[in-house]
Amino acid sequence: MLSESTLNQLKTALPDGQLPSSFGVYFKTTLVALCHALEDHILQTCPESLEQRPLVLVTFQQGKWYLQEADRYWDIAQCSRHIVVAAVPDSGFASHKTGQLDHVSLVNLDTEDPIVEEWNLVILAPGYASMVLCHELSPEEYRADTQPQVDTERKFYGLWTFDRTLVEKTAKILIERMRPYNRELADSLSQQQAEIATTPQDVSIDLTGVVSRIVNYLQTSQQQLVTVNRQTRELVDLEGQARRVNRNLAASKLQAFLRMAQRVDERDRYNPLASLQVAALSETLGQLLDLPTLKLRRLRLAGLLYRIGLAEAPTEVFNQSPEQLDEASLGFWRDRSYLGARLLGTMPELSAIKEIVCHHLEHWDGSGKPNGLKGEDIAIEARILGLVAYFQELTQQRGDRQALDLGEALEKCYDYRETRFDPTLVDSLANVVRLAQMGLMALPDRPSQLPAVWLEEATK
Repeated sequence: MLSESTLNQLKTALPDGQLPSSFGVYFKTTLVALCHALEDHILQTCPESLEQRPLVLVTFQQGKWYLQEADRYWDIAQCSRHIVVAAVPDSGFASHKTGQLDHVSLVNLDTEDPIVEEWNLVILAPGYASMVLCHELSPEEYRADTQPQVDTERKFYGLWTFDRTLVEKTAKILIERMRPYNRELADSLSQQQAEIATTPQDVSIDLTGVVSRIVNYLQTSQQQLVTVNRQTRELVDLEGQARRVNRNLAASKLQAFLRMAQRVDERDRYNPLASLQVAALSETLGQLLDLPTLKLRRLRLAGLLYRIGLAEAPTEVFNQSPEQLDEASLGFWRDRSYLGARLLGTMPELSAIKEIVCHHLEHWDGSGKPNGLKGEDIAIEARILGLVAYFQELTQQRGDRQALDLGEALEKCYDYRETRFDPTLVDSLANVVRLAQMGLMALPDRPSQLPAVWLEEATK
């Protein structure tokens, strides 16, 4: 790690000299995805009030400013109080329309300044703080057999964090590094940072743990991609190679989410098989309704992933009934479909599954969440998943609430027939339950097919 780097200056400024656990060596593509995710949060929240908008400090390695990034920052600027981009003069930013905005400042770096080797993103707002800090390994730091052959194989020392104290310390370091170039701008940035520190902060859900899992997944997938690239570079043509890599990456993404969903079930001592049972019974109802194979497949996978929004939920969510939860814990329970959809939405290959999970808490009469969809405007897969998840939950103990038998749980579902649940689906569920009560069938406890990773993890 370069001694002059912002990373090292942050380490020196910390009382114990200990950087956060996220510090390590990252592939470029992981850092690009992480920066885009942090920038997307600015675009998604976009406060109306100027005082709630973030201060954004950016440095681009070697001053390389690509046109698509300049266009992207035009949109980000509309949701920010001030953006500062540190880059060498020939980066191309000064001539772009984004660089002409009054609240976008350009710091023209000297090519001899070590900061030109860095790639940093610091976001500081009253309600949250986040950052990515990194600089590329020197040629000497790569092993002889790992010298990058293509752009995707480049590696960086870096860290990411939502820790406000660390972000504020880093902002001060970067502002001081810009001071020799523009003292007036540095004074203004210091004042803005002070104003942000005194602005009332909104309390928001901490997704640090979830982001950590996704970053780990990205790193693993990128390592697999690099390995495949090197093994096949001289063996296959580029088109065939791309198809294989895409399939491998899609499988890795799915495995990462299935492992996360299984860990949710493992935390729930009252209902450790929830996802398997819900997936199985949802598939059974779908088969009774003669859903096409593609919808059955999506419904089965949505059942396995429907609780993923509880990945970072406090333990109380699994040990108490909703009526017993405090407001903070209840927020996780109420928003579980939205949180799950946000996670799944990071993977385009799972967009159909994301929609099912997102809307499985919609109600037949339009009173549900998150969009108040009504009747058949709710996808059939989401309607099935919502009913089965509610029924299965009732058959398990939850805190002081005792488990209901199949008939009692079905009666509860009938109480919400035509209000919360599709009446046709409730009737179909009743047929299955009655057959089970008569001993003519057993309720399925796992779907007809399972991804291999789930079986491997479950048997350990």
